[in-house]
Amino acid sequence: MITVEEALEIVLSIPGNYGVEKVPLQHAFNRFLGADIFSDRDSPPFDRVMMDGIAIDSNVLSDNQKDSFFIEGIQAAGDIQKVLNNKYNCLEVMTGAILPQNTDTIVPYEDIEIINNNAHLKKSVVPKKYIHLKGSDHKKGVLALAKSKRLNAADIGLLASVGISLVPVFKMPKIAIVATGNELVEVDAVPENHQVRMSNVYALQAALNADSIASTIFHLIDDEVILLQQLSSIVYEYDVVLISGGVSKGKYDFVPVILDKLGVQKLFHQVAQRPGKPFWFGCQPLQNTHVFAFPGNPVSTFVCYQYYFRHWLFASFGNQLKHPLIQLSGTATANNNLSLFIPVVINSKGNEATIVSNNGSGDLFSLANIDGFILVPKGADIYIDKSFFPFLAIR
Repeated sequence: MITVEEALEIVLSIPGNYGVEKVPLQHAFNRFLGADIFSDRDSPPFDRVMMDGIAIDSNVLSDNQKDSFFIEGIQAAGDIQKVLNNKYNCLEVMTGAILPQNTDTIVPYEDIEIINNNAHLKKSVVPKKYIHLKGSDHKKGVLALAKSKRLNAADIGLLASVGISLVPVFKMPKIAIVATGNELVEVDAVPENHQVRMSNVYALQAALNADSIASTIFHLIDDEVILLQQLSSIVYEYDVVLISGGVSKGKYDFVPVILDKLGVQKLFHQVAQRPGKPFWFGCQPLQNTHVFAFPGNPVSTFVCYQYYFRHWLFASFGNQLKHPLIQLSGTATANNNLSLFIPVVINSKGNEATIVSNNGSGDLFSLANIDGFILVPKGADIYIDKSFFPFLAIR
C-alpha cells in the first residue's frame, strides 16, 4: 500500500493532453489559457485623466500667484485630444479622457470654484498630479497573461482590453462518471428498504461543473458480463472515467478485474489514507484514457476527487493546484499508518479550522455541514493547538 505522497506523484506523472481550442471571450472564465497573451498596445494607451476637474499648464502657477483660469472648453472621455490654446487658460476634463495637449496637471472640481466660466483655485496645486501616464501599467508587446493560467474575472477583462475576442484555451477532457452497485436507484425513484438513491455521481458532476467540465453519468449493476460490456465502450469513448464503487474487497467488487481485462494498466490500488483507502488509479495506454476508481462511500469519493483528480486536472494544463495552509483550533491526533483527511469548519475570519465529527466515510449528510478537510500526515505525534495543515475546500 502506497502513501498519499506516492499516490499523488504517480497521478501527476501521467497528465492528459487534449490540445487547444478557441472559445468566445464570454465562455473563457475558469478555463486554462492555452497560449501566452501579449499586450497589443501600451496601457493606458494615452496620458489618462484620473479626476473630473480642469487641466492646466503647471508652468504658469508661479506667474504672479495665478489662481484663476478661463475655461476654453471641455475634454470628455472618448473625444479626440483637444489643445489648450492659451497657457493661462484651462480645459474642463472628465475622468478617463485623454490629457489635453499643452497641459500637465489636473485640478479636481473639489479644489476649484467656477464663476462666470472662470475656474478659481481654492487651495494650492500639486503639479503633474492626477494623470495616469501612458504605458505606466503595461508596455506594448510585453507578456500580459501566461499560458496555463486559470482565467478569473479580472483576466477576462484584461483579455478584452487587449482585443482577444476568441481565447485560446486548453480543451477539457471528455469525462464519464460511473456509479456501480445493485443497491442504487435513480433520484426520482422511491427506494425499497434495501436500496439508496444515487448521490455520488451527482456530487462529482457538480464538482466538474465548477471546473467548467461537462460530463455524462452512467449507472452499471454489479454483473461481470454487463460491467465488461458497458465499461468497454465507456473506456474507449471517453478521455477520463470516474468510477464510484466496486473497488474494495467485496465479492461483488468487480471493477479492478474488469479494468484489467480492458487493458487499463493499474498504477496503484489502495492508498494509506482514511477515508478513501481502496482508491484505484490507472491508464489505458492505447486510448490514453485515465481511470480514477473511487471507493463508493460518499466522503471517500469526495476526498479522492478533490485531492487526486483536481491535482491531475491542473497538471494536465501545465498548472499547479495549491491547497492553502490553515491553522487548526485544538489538537489533531495522527495515525501511525494512515494519512487522515479530517472534516473541518472554518471560522468567520477564514483563518482557523475546527474539527467536526462524523459517522465515518458513509456519512453523506456530514458533507453539508463542513467547509472542507485538513490533511493530517501519518505518524505517531499529536499535533498541538494552532498547528497548520493543508486545507481542501468543498467546492
